Parts: sequence; C-alpha cells; structure tokens
Amino acid sequence: MYICICRQVTDHDIHQAVSQGACRMRDLREQLGVSEQCGKCAGCANAVLKEARKCCTKAGSQQCA
Repeated sequence: MYICICRQVTDHDIHQAVSQGACRMRDLREQLGVSEQCGKCAGCANAVLKEARKCCTKAGSQQCA
C-alpha cells in the first residue's frame, strides 16, 4: 500500500527501512523522503513505523527497542 504518494513510498519500503535500522520518523524522512513535501502521510507513516518496529522486535532485532 502506498503511504507517501509524493515520494512513492509503500508500507513495504518502511518495513524494509526499519529492518535496516530506521527507528524514528526522522530516519524515514532521511532515507525515504517520507513527509518531506506535503506532510499528509506523516500520521500513516508513523503508524506503519510503529507496526514495523513491533514486527522487528518480535523477529529478534533489538535495534529500536
């Protein structure tokens, strides 16, 4: 599902960024450009970030714990 239309960022992209160490919205902004333009995606992107962090923690990675 597309999260950021301006930058064509999907939920999969966010999950992948978290698995590579992104822990905060700032990290997503730097790596993927999320919420840099219009900002309408920020709330949804943050929700997907939290979901991805939970999945990452369950998978055994403690990077963002």
